[in-house]
Amino acid sequence: MIRLAVRVAGADAEIVLAELLELAPGGVEEVALEEGLVEYAVYGSPGELPALPDLRAAVGTALVEVCSREVADDWEERWKQFHKPVLIDSPARGRVPSLYVRPPWEASGGGAAEAVEIVLDPGQAFGTGGHASTQLCLGLLLELVASEPGEGPLLDVGTGSGVLAIAAAKLGYGPVIGLDHDRESVRAAGENARVNDVSIDVRRRDLRADPLPLTGEDRGGVSGSSREWERRPVVVANLLRPLLLDLARAIPSAPSHLLAGGLLVGEVDEIVGAYAERHGMYERERRQSGEWAAVWLRAGS
Repeated sequence: MIRLAVRVAGADAEIVLAELLELAPGGVEEVALEEGLVEYAVYGSPGELPALPDLRAAVGTALVEVCSREVADDWEERWKQFHKPVLIDSPARGRVPSLYVRPPWEASGGGAAEAVEIVLDPGQAFGTGGHASTQLCLGLLLELVASEPGEGPLLDVGTGSGVLAIAAAKLGYGPVIGLDHDRESVRAAGENARVNDVSIDVRRRDLRADPLPLTGEDRGGVSGSSREWERRPVVVANLLRPLLLDLARAIPSAPSHLLAGGLLVGEVDEIVGAYAERHGMYERERRQSGEWAAVWLRAGS
């Protein structure tokens, strides 16, 4: 097994990470180093790792150093130390539960008393609950449920490990559909849904090429009563900017709500504008954590 890493200046780290996740959608390991440097690493066999020219091009002028080395057979065990439990506080305690996301190797019961627990093994899929963009999306999902009951259809585009879809199902949405182009993500999301005892229809789809099951007229083979599909679905999409723009072009009509994450702070206005122009959606709320941001868009009247 090879560990391939890039080191960059801390000031450039968030922008570099956004570029790297396009090359390595399975996620990267982040390590803070001395002298203000940040190291991002991916693991795999030589044929599975990003090509060095592509890696250097993605990092650009922020690159300080590229290094690679073989890792010991227990690297998977040591990798677990980077995935810690996460508590997402409820904005309306007593009415809406908090969310406690933990990996299976961490003990249960570490969240708030009223928290809904999500047990998540990311495998090689992106989305452990630990990244800022995932936490921002989970926070907005709780805000949405606080404003209106969590019910009706929901589509998670780029589901990764399935964390947002699982959270939605536990909060009352259904049917819930999770889409991802990556085979390992589809497998991981399906297994995580089973472990959490929720029903999620996980499918392998490419939003740039395949139709999306979004409206009552296009159920995409998803079960559910006609009454459930009378409502426009909620869409959650923890994607990067190019894919969120592709999604704006791909959806046939505006969802009732769109929770969009995976954005750098300076990219939010462009995304808001794209969905306003094509679908008449307007901004309800945006959140920021460091250089990352997420936005809640609502369908116009």
